[in-house]
Amino acid sequence: MALKIGDKAPDFKANDELGKTVSLADFRGKSPVVLYFYPKAETPGCTAEAKCFRDNWDAIKPLGAIVLGVSSDSEEKQKSFKDHYKLQFTLLSDKNKSIREAYDAKGFLIPARITYIIDKQGIIRGVHNSQMDPKSHIDFAIKTLKEISSTQEKNSPEASAQE
Repeated sequence: MALKIGDKAPDFKANDELGKTVSLADFRGKSPVVLYFYPKAETPGCTAEAKCFRDNWDAIKPLGAIVLGVSSDSEEKQKSFKDHYKLQFTLLSDKNKSIREAYDAKGFLIPARITYIIDKQGIIRGVHNSQMDPKSHIDFAIKTLKEISSTQEKNSPEASAQE
């Protein structure tokens, strides 16, 4: 079943590139999450996508988001990929493809390239699926994070007190 905007994001646990267990629940109530699925580390499209997140880090960081890249590569391969391209964000090893399954990011011939934007409450606020344009994922992520940030500011107790 495809996940859509407004759905509760499925929780997961996976090891990062250093072997540390990361769970979506770790960020609930703290930070929005950019969860992006890519087919395979060190391939042209996946490298371009990762470099876009890296090169736009200064636009993401002020929005308070955590970026998690997910593929079925091993922890060692993820670490090598992260180190090679000096990526500032966490890469998760989904060797058994359970996260991909939970997020319906399986794809057909090759694993899907999908980005989910999840708010602090664990609700999906954006879904972007573009296998052929890996660079579009960063633009989508920044735009959606800004929309979430703007909505949260309007709904904050401070904003209500000013009205």
